[in-house]
Amino acid sequence: MVEVQHLTKTFGAQAAVNDISFTVGKGEILGFLGPNGAGKSTTMKIATGYLPPSVGTVRVAGHDVLQEPLEVRRSVGYLPEHNPLYLDMYVHEYLEFIGSVHGLKGNYRRQRVAEMVERVGLGREQNKQIGALSKGYRQRVGLAQALIHDPGVLILDEPTTGLDPNQIGEIRNLIRELGRDKTVIFSTHILPEVAALCSRVVIINRGQLVADSPVSALSAGAAGETIIRAEFEQPIDQQLLLALPGILGVDVESSNTYRIRAAAGTDQRGAISRLAAQQDWVLLGLRQEEKSLEQVFQSLTQ
Repeated sequence: MVEVQHLTKTFGAQAAVNDISFTVGKGEILGFLGPNGAGKSTTMKIATGYLPPSVGTVRVAGHDVLQEPLEVRRSVGYLPEHNPLYLDMYVHEYLEFIGSVHGLKGNYRRQRVAEMVERVGLGREQNKQIGALSKGYRQRVGLAQALIHDPGVLILDEPTTGLDPNQIGEIRNLIRELGRDKTVIFSTHILPEVAALCSRVVIINRGQLVADSPVSALSAGAAGETIIRAEFEQPIDQQLLLALPGILGVDVESSNTYRIRAAAGTDQRGAISRLAAQQDWVLLGLRQEEKSLEQVFQSLTQ
């Protein structure tokens, strides 16, 4: 549903985005990550038709952003990082207006407005002026306007900014539900949110793509090795552990606890358990560690 091919965007001599490529399919929730200034918002603006690419192509729902900009805009729901709203309009009035901009008419438009008010939790606020709402509720209005025309692609730039923990949980559930039959790309600095929602992550740094991986595979790939911590009842012969295939090193952490380094992407716990049984070592604990998404992010972007 979204294809980015060799995308470059320059502003004068500076390349905000430098030759990045990735695709996102229907029913996929992609976490689009990077430090501030990495080029995330620029990429999203190009994908929604707000900025033209300098080099490369972006296709949304089969439509080229340069050749078919109106078709792209019909296919996309967009919540930008700085949520632009008409603060003097009432919530219900604003959503009616946005629906009319998208060509929704009559009963269908009123039905969609009612559905969006219910879906994003604006029922008690729909008759208030937007300027009187808290930041969290303004963010919900932004989500409602992105969804009003039932787009196939959602591009959300930090959608949970300003929400309290309860509201964040509700918006996460909404994004998860939408991701069943839509293409969702969202940017956030809340990395546990990515782990909870996304099937895949794209990370860019200084305009360049540095990772494109399923969330489950990202930690192992970035770590370069697997770390296992093993605790025994008594000291053991480290050389026997080192003789196991795939074991790269063994470090003693205390008299009976060992930090075992194994090849990335492997699970040596079974082999260690069998060795312990053969040698009559009493194994008290065996735990394989994974790098957190925060650690992976830092290693790829610092």
